[in-house]
Parts: sequence; structure tokens; C-alpha cells
Amino acid sequence: MRIVSGKYKGKRFDVPHTFKARPTTDFAKEGLFNILSNVYVDFENGPRALDLFAGTGAIGLELVSRGCNEVVSVEKDFKHWQFLQRTAKELGDAAWKPVHADVFKFLQRELPPFDIIFADPPYALQSLAQLPDIIFSTPLLAEGGTFILEHGKDHDFSSHPRFQSHRNYGSVNFSFFQ
Repeated sequence: MRIVSGKYKGKRFDVPHTFKARPTTDFAKEGLFNILSNVYVDFENGPRALDLFAGTGAIGLELVSRGCNEVVSVEKDFKHWQFLQRTAKELGDAAWKPVHADVFKFLQRELPPFDIIFADPPYALQSLAQLPDIIFSTPLLAEGGTFILEHGKDHDFSSHPRFQSHRNYGSVNFSFFQ
């Protein structure tokens, strides 16, 4: 896994072969961050970000590299979280904060709002279709903030009242909400 852009551009981390998580492809990450930078987010102002279902930490690392002042990456799987902890220590950037927790329980916490919320749940997650409603039922997304949901081709969120746009990068789909 490598960081595509920003202050840590080109830095690589070896993901254990035993991981169940599928990292977002570099092609999809480049597309995602081009859209975020050009349409939704001003990385110059150091936004706060929440990375749900963090897996390998690829998106959290990109967010830190591109200028987020704080990135909270939530991962339930203990071995994945341990990898995130080791990676955070190796990176040595206090802005990245891996958290070992169940995402749905974490979303019930009282925290200051985030400018960006990114979720990359397992594509087979039973409650994937409800995630936008769950996010918007909490005060975790800042006014004017952006929620991005990575999902498979079987989901269409275009009728959701907060839906903004959809992008497809091969088997990776991103739906953007505000």
C-alpha cells in the first residue's frame, strides 16, 4: 500500500497477506481525492476527518498526507487495528488517530463534528444501505461537510435527499453526500 499524494507521497506500508480488508486501489484513491480537492474540501484549512471501517488505513493515511489536522480511523478488527497502530507509530504524525471500536457504537459518541466522513464498509454489510441515514442522524458531520460512502455496484443512493454525486472506478463506487 502506498500514499498517492501529499506530504507523504510515495511512502509505502506492507499490509499483511492475511488481511481480510481490500485496500482502495490507487486509481480509485486518485479519483476520489481529485473530486474532494476540486469540489468538496479545502485541504489548505486543515479539515477534521473521520475514516470508518478503516481496514488497512489507506484512506486515513491519504487524508493526513493531504493536510487534515486530525483523522480518526475507526476499525473493529483487532489485528487490523494493531496494524493501524504500528503504521501510525511508523508515520509519526500525531494527526492520525486509529481507534479500536465498532463503527456503529462509535457513531453514538459525542464528538466535535468532522468536515469529512469517509466510510468503506464491507460491501456485503447488511446495513450498508442505511449508512447515509445513520450518519445524518448524528451531529458528527459538520455544517457544509461531506460524507463519502464507498460501495459496490449493487447500491444506488441517487434518491437519497442528501445525495450529491456518484463516481465509479472499476469495481469501486463512491457516493457523495452533503
